Amino acid sequence: MVARRTFIAGSATAGAVAVLGTAAYSSAAEPDGTRSSTAPVQSATAITEVFGDGQKLIAVAVEYDQDIDTSSLTTSTFAVTDRTVTKVYANTAAELAERGRDGRYVMVELSADDEAAALWVTQQGSGGGASASASASASASSSPSPSASASSGTGESPGGGGPSVGDSTPGGTIVAAKATLVQKGTVTTARGGRYTADGTTLTTSKVVNLIVDDFQQFTFDDPATGQTLKYNLFVPRNYDPRKQYPLVLFMHDASVVNVATEGALVQGLGAVCWASEEDQAKHESFVLAPEYGSVVVDDNYEPSTLFDATVHLVEAVTQKYSIDENRRYATGQSMGAMMSLGLNIKYPDVFAAAFVVAGQWPSDVAAPLADKKLWIVVSQDDDKSYSGENAITKVIKDAGTKVGTAVWDGQSTAAQFATDVRSLEKQKAPVNYASFQAGTTVTSGSGTSAHMGTWHIAYTIPGIRDWIMRQSR
Repeated sequence: MVARRTFIAGSATAGAVAVLGTAAYSSAAEPDGTRSSTAPVQSATAITEVFGDGQKLIAVAVEYDQDIDTSSLTTSTFAVTDRTVTKVYANTAAELAERGRDGRYVMVELSADDEAAALWVTQQGSGGGASASASASASASSSPSPSASASSGTGESPGGGGPSVGDSTPGGTIVAAKATLVQKGTVTTARGGRYTADGTTLTTSKVVNLIVDDFQQFTFDDPATGQTLKYNLFVPRNYDPRKQYPLVLFMHDASVVNVATEGALVQGLGAVCWASEEDQAKHESFVLAPEYGSVVVDDNYEPSTLFDATVHLVEAVTQKYSIDENRRYATGQSMGAMMSLGLNIKYPDVFAAAFVVAGQWPSDVAAPLADKKLWIVVSQDDDKSYSGENAITKVIKDAGTKVGTAVWDGQSTAAQFATDVRSLEKQKAPVNYASFQAGTTVTSGSGTSAHMGTWHIAYTIPGIRDWIMRQSR
């Protein structure tokens, strides 16, 4: 597990104001029975979570040498540099909780809306906005370039033109998860001891990446194409080779090209949502997320050999594990959405269904999609993808296949989206097409395009994933 955290921990321990155990300090009590806060602190751990717009640092777990009285803690007990503290409580493990309980760990939860929260940054905006992009450069694992966020012509670039196949320019930046904090108030132990604040700055030296850490990283050498694919794989927690499991293939957009292997996991929810505890409790499944070293499909719709290598990877994983060949699913955003459509056309017997988010494919070759089960989501403000999907769904309908359609408000609540999904399902169509109403995909001043904003929302809707998981070939 340590190796899988290393990519984002980066230089978290280098040059830090050390978080040290009690051996480095005198633990003698002050005359009033209190002790300084620094001595009892054993470690500080950064905790990250992936949101629709990327991974963010959302908490710090401060470990003490004794159980802490959770009732003694308030949001003013700790201050975290450039962050808003939203909740402070004790726990028995370095884990988030609805309610605190006495334990050795003090959980300092942070606002995900802070500009400094963002750990995934692209030129089209992130959870932290433009200033987060500017402040990220010192601790980033890769650096963006002027053309970095260009997709396959589907709206990730303000200029509208996508990179050529083979372009390996990184489009996103993974920022090291690191926080500095100071204990500002007295912390009371469960036995009545008091650790007073002494102004010492603590820096996190460990990282826990929620869900991301549950994936393993591998490399696939494809003998058929000669290509090498880095990929992430989630194996169900209670995997039993005597059972058969579905598999979800997630393919990222061009902003994730040529970053660390885990880039496909931290860019947004497209991969990790299927591996959440909630989804796995309903649908135990494998989740496969390749990391492409170069653009696979560009504006000319002429895929590189990574296109075929992706299918070969799916087959290789299917052979290695007990995976149901009739329940393999494809999903992706932008370039990945294009790949989902293209792969279902070229390899019609591989996937049982596809979740297509903000993508398109030439309608003159889309006829085979009339035999597929699809759920398509696109923004009406995303000119190229919207017109492209309109053309594709017309071909599907002209072939005699029913297409369920709906227009959704992209700013809907979770409950409203759940109702929207049920309403669309009532049309009982093998192809469902939901478009986000114009002006509802992104908020004013967010700095994010409607194209990219589409997948910030689409993968937060559980009902669509449930529908996909019910399909079989």
